[in-house]
Amino acid sequence: MAKYRFEQIAINSTEKKKPVEEDRFTYLGLEHLDSGSLKVTRFGSDVAPIGEKLVMRKGDVLFVKRRAYQKKVAIAPFDGIFSAHGMVLRPNEDVIDPDFFPLFISSDYFLDAAIKISVGSLSPTINWRDLKVLEFELPDLEIQRKLAAVLWSINDTMESYKKLISATDELVKSQFMEQFVIGTPYPRDALKSYITQVRGVSYKPADLRPSLTEDSVLLLRANNIGEGRLNHNEVQYVSAEKVSKVQLIKKDDILMCGSSGSLEHVGKAALCPESVEGETFGAFCKLIRANGALRPEYIAAYFGTDEYRKIIMQLACGSNINNLKNEHIDDLQIPVPDDAAQQQFIAFIRQSDKSKFELEQALAELTATYKRIIAENLG
Repeated sequence: MAKYRFEQIAINSTEKKKPVEEDRFTYLGLEHLDSGSLKVTRFGSDVAPIGEKLVMRKGDVLFVKRRAYQKKVAIAPFDGIFSAHGMVLRPNEDVIDPDFFPLFISSDYFLDAAIKISVGSLSPTINWRDLKVLEFELPDLEIQRKLAAVLWSINDTMESYKKLISATDELVKSQFMEQFVIGTPYPRDALKSYITQVRGVSYKPADLRPSLTEDSVLLLRANNIGEGRLNHNEVQYVSAEKVSKVQLIKKDDILMCGSSGSLEHVGKAALCPESVEGETFGAFCKLIRANGALRPEYIAAYFGTDEYRKIIMQLACGSNINNLKNEHIDDLQIPVPDDAAQQQFIAFIRQSDKSKFELEQALAELTATYKRIIAENLG
């Protein structure tokens, strides 16, 4: 394989414009891109974006250079404007096949190398002057075309699985609204009557440990809360002396992001499975512990509804960081059905989760195959 500097592979388009009112309809910000997906499913702004933005053309590859560890890469779905915290990249077709180009930019091979040259501590950013001189190996153009055909076929199937998983989540949300709000409205009560809130662990760098030992506890943070599910990506370990007994997670607790610089993350919540019992959580999180007539699975389902998200988006706004106060959660007016209705709904959730798990397993296998092909043919 031949080796090229990145500036020989990609053209960095720096054309900018100051947005006008109609540009808000074709604006893509960092929040519109999803890690692990080249497709854009949401866009636009309520008002014209402020400050100069990058001009993008349909088919351009959009690379987020700020907090690049999130690995956000997408293909521009239309002509418009893109956040200045990203890059608009186009292929040098003498070196790289246009169909293979976005697959290369979204590969771990490229992204891992790019992330290593990020500068800054709070919002690490990749500079073009550093990126352009990085060297990458590429197969010849004919092999690239063959790889692109195979990888795009796998990618399309992966996207189909993601849509089915998303549809399963939406079905649960709509069923909640139909059963408890629209179809048979139930009386509402303040959530504080049915929960206890537990604050997260405050700690300093000196309190962290390199691994899990007898005197440390695995600590989950806001980044470990996904869409209704926890992950263990980039966890930390904190001295057991900093953790009180009440801050140890129990099965069916609900972990919530209470503070974040990104408004979309605030209020995200996930039900804690038995596998995380005994772990703890950081100060930017809060724990919701059911203690009354409402079952934790039911409460967690409410936290997944669009109604809840709209309320949180209004309550949590801040100038630099967005916060949910205890009273914001305590004062939520939640429908209070009888236990039989809750159990019926929970049975529906569990069946949906079973279907979702099977889809996620299939997606994981496809993702592994996709990554293996990339790894075998790059670098």
